[in-house]
Amino acid sequence: MNYWLVKSEPVKYSWDQFHKDKKTFWDGVRNYQARNNLREMKKGDMVLWYHSNEGLDVVGIAKVAKEYYQDPTTEDKNWVVVDLIPFKKLKKSVSLTTIKADEILKNMGFVKQGRLSVSPVTQAEFERIIELSETK
Repeated sequence: MNYWLVKSEPVKYSWDQFHKDKKTFWDGVRNYQARNNLREMKKGDMVLWYHSNEGLDVVGIAKVAKEYYQDPTTEDKNWVVVDLIPFKKLKKSVSLTTIKADEILKNMGFVKQGRLSVSPVTQAEFERIIELSETK
């Protein structure tokens, strides 16, 4: 199993809306590195859901429900999507400030490449986010 992080602006598509929808395809990726990350996602992989621009925190966990296929919002064959389903809302969101201050998390891919909307996460980073979300 692999681990990932996706970033979404809550005013455009929030965790709450995703949870209500019960499933979404992750579209709109127009960066080749992020697209390549989508292509690497496998069914069952765990995905951290990060609210960008507003909130700046990891708020939930999704799962990859369907591996990559042509992005239905464009005819350009370069772009793909994956289907995601909600897995679990975090007990407590984990802020970007907390992530940057944490020894295990401070070098996460999305911290180093802040504009990348889909990035890999190590198992240790994933587990640390979960641990931080369960502490007071």
